[in-house]
Amino acid sequence: MMKYRCAMMRKEKIKVFCKVAIEEACKKHKIEIVIIKILDEHVHLIVDCPRILSIAKLMQLIKGLSSYLLFRICPELRLRYPRGNFWNKGYFYASCGNDFDRAYSYIENQEIHHQRI
Repeated sequence: MMKYRCAMMRKEKIKVFCKVAIEEACKKHKIEIVIIKILDEHVHLIVDCPRILSIAKLMQLIKGLSSYLLFRICPELRLRYPRGNFWNKGYFYASCGNDFDRAYSYIENQEIHHQRI
């Protein structure tokens, strides 16, 4: 989730840059993205990561490097986030396990879900 819930990603350009930054952060740390959805105020993703990473470390790597890359790709974001914190401190995590298809479908249909609200 982005800092201050400002819906910065309403611009398609920022959504694309955000997706690229997250993909690059994951690639650098050998984290496989199964699905990613960039919405106006938050991101959903399912990843397959090395077992040696804790969830906290996983999120630190993804959010930290993607934020760094976003500010490099799109310097005007610094005007809105002068301290360099693009993402909120928190995150939600759940293991898919036996409900992988359900979790995948949930993420895949997020745009439809948020249009109804």
